[in-house]
Amino acid sequence: MDTQGRGRAENVDPADQWVLNPQTGEYELRLDDSTQQLAAAPQSAVPRPRGAGAARTRTTPPSPPGRTVPTPRRGAGAPEDLLPGRRGRRPVKKASKAKKALLWTGGTMAFVMVAAAGAGYLYLRHLEGNVQTTDVGDAGAGDFKKDEAFNILVIGTDKRTGEGNEGYGDKGSVGHADTTILLHVSKDRSNATALSIPRDLIVDIPDCPTTQEDGTKTTVPGLRGVRFNRSLGEGGRDPGCTMRTVTENTGIRVDHFMMADFNAVKTLTSAVDGVKVCVTKAVDDKESKLVLPKGESTVEGEQALAFLRTRHSFGNQGDLDRIKVQQQFLGSLMRKMASGDTLTSPRKLLKLAEAATEALTVDSAIGDVGTLKDMALELKKVPTKNISFATIPVRDNPAEKVRATVIIDEAAAPQVFQMIKEDVSFTEVKAQKKKEKAAVAARLKGTKADASQVRVRILNGGAAAGSAQKELDYLQNSEGVGRSENAGNSQTTQAKTTLEYGPDQADQARRLADIMGLSGSAMKPGKSVLNAQGLPTMTLILGEDFKGAGIKLDAAPAKPSNVSTADKVQCAG
Repeated sequence: MDTQGRGRAENVDPADQWVLNPQTGEYELRLDDSTQQLAAAPQSAVPRPRGAGAARTRTTPPSPPGRTVPTPRRGAGAPEDLLPGRRGRRPVKKASKAKKALLWTGGTMAFVMVAAAGAGYLYLRHLEGNVQTTDVGDAGAGDFKKDEAFNILVIGTDKRTGEGNEGYGDKGSVGHADTTILLHVSKDRSNATALSIPRDLIVDIPDCPTTQEDGTKTTVPGLRGVRFNRSLGEGGRDPGCTMRTVTENTGIRVDHFMMADFNAVKTLTSAVDGVKVCVTKAVDDKESKLVLPKGESTVEGEQALAFLRTRHSFGNQGDLDRIKVQQQFLGSLMRKMASGDTLTSPRKLLKLAEAATEALTVDSAIGDVGTLKDMALELKKVPTKNISFATIPVRDNPAEKVRATVIIDEAAAPQVFQMIKEDVSFTEVKAQKKKEKAAVAARLKGTKADASQVRVRILNGGAAAGSAQKELDYLQNSEGVGRSENAGNSQTTQAKTTLEYGPDQADQARRLADIMGLSGSAMKPGKSVLNAQGLPTMTLILGEDFKGAGIKLDAAPAKPSNVSTADKVQCAG
């Protein structure tokens, strides 16, 4: 926060001038009496928000005529170090780190810092004034819900606005989706997944309703078989178009977006006094101007931007290898933001809050101060060790002789998309793993009935059409489960295949689970139903995860390849 022109003393950190008033319970801007007394005429404590009147800080009013406001005694009221004009006082013990961490609460992403200032409602209002908003219509989820999982599309554009950015690449860029990450935050806040989307991925861009700068509404026609980065900027496409494109091609609902340009990298890294990076060999890139020695270095500002833009010094010099470098950088930035050195420093957090909010554009549903604060506090709950980075599984575009673009890998990508939709962590969260093991051990352990004794009715609850009959044919003809029947379609669809059975059918359930590769969590002890002969029968409901007759489901989806976590330092090379 800039206090120039507000009576600021030279060499005084403005963050240190925010202090607690014990009489009101609020934080106020207190200035030393060498520059300005508290009883002076009130002036704005924070810069004027864009599009709003100037906010004013709470100040100590002058004493009414004939009355004297008593000076609080030592040990009561205001502490001695808060009283203006005192000289020669003893050093005052600083507030505990725990209290500072609570007051100046931060987070693991740049936008988390909107709640970090903690100086009060007025300052958060100022930060809100920094943030630009875009109305994306029904492309998003609307209101933010604190008790639900949510997906945020983080977009880095290649727009060259801002001082010193004119010389980068395409000077006339309208701002394409240059770097895009879908951040999924789990419902229980135990984990999060950052899924990178290659800018050269071939996708279909749907028709996109947009609101123009003059307030008029228009629909930008869609495109088929084009690069993903064209979903933003070109033809007037806004971030809502990019959100729609992600949903169209992955099936994952995007709730909100946050967008930043080149300036964000420079200002955010400078605000935290640099980010630690690592390279396997010395780098001297003529195009990006990045020069680094082998091993670990700290980069900020222009050098940090150069690190993220460099592609000719890493891997096969392609976009996929640059994505890995960007993920490593973001992991390091998250660790720096969540570190005690940052969280307990008002100076750093004020700088970071200003830099983050000035660099952001968000959807209008989360553009108000209260929602940004709530989202920040929810994101803060996720441990960095459980934030995993991955990239959409892709393969080379078969339509090209010279490799330039990629397409979605139809064999591997659907599993990744399904994990996000089902709120499944890419990392092995200990509590979830322990719970699953206990369920498997309890339900799969024990004797198994002969296949000829298994009685089960099969319903289709989300699998491909005809799956119930095909699985019935397989069980009867290949596995000897003759006492089985097709019960048609389930009344509702479900993501997972389940098997419900009565207490006296546990041995039958274990046999069927063995045949089908069901996990313990898929087995649902409950009640049986009676078949046409009046005998108790289990109920098997084929969910969306059903892979086909005779194909075992296995206990859990395989972990996607090339997954890294935010708590570990990795070297680019």
